[in-house]
Amino acid sequence: MGNQDMTIHTQPGGELQMSPSTYSRLINFLREDLSISAASLAVALRHREQDPGPLPMILWQYGLITLEQLEQIYDWMDAA
Repeated sequence: MGNQDMTIHTQPGGELQMSPSTYSRLINFLREDLSISAASLAVALRHREQDPGPLPMILWQYGLITLEQLEQIYDWMDAA
């Protein structure tokens, strides 16, 4: 089973202050537009359970995305 077969089941964090549908679109944006693997997202979400924070920052702190990708995510979030 490759990473593309994994399904991510998450709930939005309160700190993101976005609706579940917007949060789902964010996950899709991360997966499809930025090509973040399901495994990378799963790692970030596990860390987030232990140390809550904005998902984009956790992805960046753990080296799962570049600073440029982080900027793209925040641009997307501003437009959402």
